[in-house]
Amino acid sequence: MTKLSVNVNKIATIRNARGGNLPDVIKVALDCEKFGAQGITVHPRPDGRHIRFQDVLDLKPRLSTEFNIEGYPSDQLLELVRRVKPAQLTLVPDPPDAVTSNAGWDTRRNQEMLRDIINEMHLLGIRTSIFVNPDEEMIEYAKTTGTDRIELYTEAYAKMYASGREEAVAPYVRAARRANALNIGINAGHDLNLINLAYFAKEIPGLLEVSIGHALICDALYYGLEKTIQMYLGLLK
Repeated sequence: MTKLSVNVNKIATIRNARGGNLPDVIKVALDCEKFGAQGITVHPRPDGRHIRFQDVLDLKPRLSTEFNIEGYPSDQLLELVRRVKPAQLTLVPDPPDAVTSNAGWDTRRNQEMLRDIINEMHLLGIRTSIFVNPDEEMIEYAKTTGTDRIELYTEAYAKMYASGREEAVAPYVRAARRANALNIGINAGHDLNLINLAYFAKEIPGLLEVSIGHALICDALYYGLEKTIQMYLGLLK
């Protein structure tokens, strides 16, 4: 079964809109675990507009499932990762002012930088994943970095799903097969939701984990958090 990691950034966004500690990010993360999520994801950014660095420090000792920190490998983020030692670091090529992730790495151009970071993470016992487009060449160069996994950037699939899901998923299937051949683990994330998730999970060979935040938290407004997580888990079976 593909694992579900819940991104709790949106919970922090709501909290930050009013100040104080409502909703409580740590409580929500623990509830996600209690309701069946197999991981918690956070994406701290320099401006602290959602998850703050202190949230990451506070979450680590409380979580019982896999903790995934994603983000651009700035000096500040890497120092946080060294302190926290999450189960997984997902490297994302976001500029500091990005609203959300919007592209995968050019692993050919950045392979040396990525390799150096990944080597250090492995020495710390941290699994690594590289955010990539469904491009077989980028996956081949990802292999040269020594990464454990890639995370397929699924925005294009989500946008095309309604007009033709077979065409939308085809490049992801090819990318997944190439990753499998290279013995690279496969994660996926971005705009996956209750409508498009089941088909994607069924079609992608060797899909280990999906990271879902925005859609899941939006659905929780209608269905409640516990039921929503169970709905997503049901789609992954």
